[in-house]
Amino acid sequence: MENLLKIAIVAAHEAAEEIMRVYQDPRQNFDIEEKSDKSPLTRADRAAHKCIVRHLSQTGIPILSEEGAHLPYEERKEWHRLWVVDPLDGTKEFIKKNGEFTVNIALVEDGSPVLGVILVPVTGMIYFGIVGMGAWKTTSSSLGKGNEVLHLDGDAEREDVYTIVASRSHLNPETEQYISQMRNLHKAVKLISSGSSLKICLVAEGKADVYPRFAPTMEWDTAAGDAIIRASGKQIVNAETGQPLIYNKPDLHNPWFIVR
Repeated sequence: MENLLKIAIVAAHEAAEEIMRVYQDPRQNFDIEEKSDKSPLTRADRAAHKCIVRHLSQTGIPILSEEGAHLPYEERKEWHRLWVVDPLDGTKEFIKKNGEFTVNIALVEDGSPVLGVILVPVTGMIYFGIVGMGAWKTTSSSLGKGNEVLHLDGDAEREDVYTIVASRSHLNPETEQYISQMRNLHKAVKLISSGSSLKICLVAEGKADVYPRFAPTMEWDTAAGDAIIRASGKQIVNAETGQPLIYNKPDLHNPWFIVR
């Protein structure tokens, strides 16, 4: 598992380099396309996908990537172990150039994420975790050699307020209603807005108490963060049933969920 983690970190780091080449291009040529679901696709998404697939293919484990071919469930159901990848999570944030986008790589076994890597290309920060072993963050591409590695346990000390992190791009009425309910339950509530899977990371490192998501997401949006949050001792649950999210489903959409 540790060897697979190293491969995933190298893949994420090199994908981030590809993304930053496009991000810092003075011509600002992102080659933006619109996918069938109306979400944007850029040259950086495509380059990062190719880079990650090149690295992960050496493991012999099948890959489910947002930008790759999505094989029918009849074939995928035989995959008891697979990589779930979002080469550039937060493409809208990438286009806005606000820095809040990530590279997400997860290893899923029998429907549950067991290993996750989230890298923030603009800062070089890497969050990673193995369920049952722990979760950490560092700015190094080689598991923190020469750099400080901080353990994530979801219990960082902060001011005495209940902190909610919400999507910068998807603050809908359902989310606003949830925030209102929390204001009624807690003396003081603080709201943080963020993009991409960084919202999950904020809960994992204890900078936020909860992240409610009452809007559409796909498995590759959450798998890496789900592994990291589980490794930190917290969880992502189906907002309706309270059960953990399941991956490599017939329908790759996630239900509404809460990270806590």
